[in-house]
Amino acid sequence: MTVATARHILVDSEEKCQELKKSIEAGADFAEIARNNSSCPSGRSGGDLGEFGPGMMVPEFDKVVFSAEVGTVQGPVKTQFGYHLLEVTSRS
Repeated sequence: MTVATARHILVDSEEKCQELKKSIEAGADFAEIARNNSSCPSGRSGGDLGEFGPGMMVPEFDKVVFSAEVGTVQGPVKTQFGYHLLEVTSRS
């Protein structure tokens, strides 16, 4: 089975998501942005979601995590929780 580790930032608007993505692409630290902006409890640990397999996250999330290039910031990804920026940190 394929497993991945990822981190994310959850916000309530697509605009906010785009704004944070621009900051990260301009060199801001993903973990720091997550701590300061994410509404998910994982924000406290820099957005780290740990390790998980296919089907353990919502489908929209899964699709990105198991297809995106490792180490690139993806998003906004809309789920029932809001808008996410996702970064796959490893996949094996």
